[in-house]
This record gives sequence, structure tokens and C-alpha cells, in this order.
Amino acid sequence: MKAAAFDYHVPESVDAAVALLAELGDEAKVLAGGQSLVPVMAMRLGRPEHIVDVNRIEALAGATRSNGTLRVGALTRHRALETDVLIRDSVPLLARAAPHIGHFQIRNRGTVGGSLAHADSAAELPAVAVALDAEIEVRSTRGSRRIRAADFFVSIFMTALEPDELVTAVHLPVWGRGCGFAVAEFARRHGDFALAGAACGVQVDGGRIVRAAVGLIGMGSVPVRAWLAEQTLTGADAHEVDLASIGRDAVAALDPPSDTHGSAAYRRHLGAQMTARALGRALAEAQGQERNPGQSQAQAEAGGAA
Repeated sequence: MKAAAFDYHVPESVDAAVALLAELGDEAKVLAGGQSLVPVMAMRLGRPEHIVDVNRIEALAGATRSNGTLRVGALTRHRALETDVLIRDSVPLLARAAPHIGHFQIRNRGTVGGSLAHADSAAELPAVAVALDAEIEVRSTRGSRRIRAADFFVSIFMTALEPDELVTAVHLPVWGRGCGFAVAEFARRHGDFALAGAACGVQVDGGRIVRAAVGLIGMGSVPVRAWLAEQTLTGADAHEVDLASIGRDAVAALDPPSDTHGSAAYRRHLGAQMTARALGRALAEAQGQERNPGQSQAQAEAGGAA
């Protein structure tokens, strides 16, 4: 099938884009990477009357870092999360998540803001945002505001965005030394959405875990933060963590969806396994970073010394 007829708008500034959204209301959809919107329109599952294409707004792309925070523009492509040195070194979990997003053709076009606004709980970036307590920056004709990731995702494919608001950036904290990050997920085929997964970060100081972040993928209607697992990890000896037990605790109270791809019990089992696997990798890296505090993230990935 082909998309139903629509009016096409191409603003060249954020002000022009939000003015259009304010004017057009619910009948408008924003086009960035189009990796979710275009298939929905092609299958006639969505029939917006207006498309607002923001690809010409250069101010929406790129990343900057200041005061311990990385700001990533909404139009930043998934591929840049893998290749941009500033992003990779500031928030390594973004770089670890990116290769799991579809195939390289999708990553070449898909955008950070588009993934967050689409709010698929089986996607990687929403889980990263929740795990790291990111803030999503949005803009309308009324001004800008920031929404904590925990409050941004309301239900599957639903967010706290108002119809006239545009996602402009995401703000993520930059962790210090002694940190490790990892993403582990299980999908039936490479590039498919994960049946279950985990995005994890830990920080080790003096042999003890001083900070932990665990976001779960595909385990509910929204990305889930595993608070109990984080509490168990924080303060624990990094060498004596029972990863299997923490993985089970992370998913014990969850009721993931049950469908033709897997039952809720199966997804809980996978979620526990992926959590344990990601935490193991993150802890190994964190302990290596603690031993080599001057080593950059890029050097750590390459196995080099500072």
C-alpha cells in the first residue's frame, strides 16, 4: 500500500517548526528519520493530514558537553552515536546501544529524537534514557521545557509530549572514572526488536560499586528501570556480586507482554539472563577503568593503555 495524501511542510528553523505544530495540531506528524512513521503511513495504520519534515533544521543535530552533561540534538542520527568521539567518550552507553538498533541502513537515517518520541518499549534508546535518568528537551511556541525520562514515557507509543511540542534534544549525565557500560539483548534475528534486554552502567571505586543504572528493554509497556537491582548493587563488593540473583530480582515483579514470540515467563527468563550478562560486562570494564583511570573510553574498547 501507499500512504494517504497529505500536505508536506519543510520548516528551516525550530521556531518555524513549532509554529506549524501549533497551527496544525493533532493532524500533523513530525518527520525526522522516518524509520517508524513511513512504514506506519505506508500500511495506512496512520493517516496524518500534514507532515512536518524537520531534516533541514541543522540546529537539531549534533552534540555538546558542558557542566557534566551531554546534550544530544534530536536530529542526531543513530550512526553518530557509534562514531562521534564526544558522544562515545561522554556517554558510552549510547555507543553500546546503537549497534543493536535495526540494520545500518536504519541507523543511517533514524534519529535520537525520533526513537524517543516513538516510545517503543522494545527499543534501546528509551531504556538508555530511563536508566541514566536523562531529560528530554521539548519546545513549543510557549517555550522550552525538560521532561525526566521516567515521566516522558507514558505507555507504549505514548509520551508526555503535547501535540504542539517538538523534541529538540536529550540531556544525559556524564559519569566519572571507574565506569563500565554494556547492553545485552535477545532477538530472533539480528536487527529485530529484542524480546528482552538490558542497558546497564556501573561505577566502581575502591573495589565497591558506588553507582548503578539498569534499564530493561521489552519488559513492559514502557522502558523499565530496575530499582531493586540498582539498590542491591550499590555498595556491594564488585568482586562478589551474584549476577544471576540480581538478574532474577530485576524482573521478578514485572509482567512483560505475552505474544506469539514468547510468553511472559519466557521474557522474564530472558530479561534476567540479559541483565546478568550486561552487568557482568559492565563490571569487568568498570574494574579495568578503575585500575587505569587515565585510559579513555576509546582506548579501553581498543584494549590500549593510556
